[in-house]
Amino acid sequence: MSTITAILEADVDGTLHLPVPQNLRRGKVKVIASLESEPETATPPSREMALAALRQLQARGTFKKITDPVAWQRDLRRDRPLPGRD
Repeated sequence: MSTITAILEADVDGTLHLPVPQNLRRGKVKVIASLESEPETATPPSREMALAALRQLQARGTFKKITDPVAWQRDLRRDRPLPGRD
């Protein structure tokens, strides 16, 4: 038996998707659920906060060595397959 505590966001159709531990991925799984509303604790970042964070990264020179963003992204993702692609 495994106990999982998770805060899940409902999909548009009202369904919840719970990741199942590796050892329970075969056969049937009994689920006992207790649903309660989770209070919103984090406020989404404002546009100004996002721009300030990007300016901090720029000031630190975080991405200064990246001359070709497309090549950099391709190289970064080379070691793992993208979902739904070979």
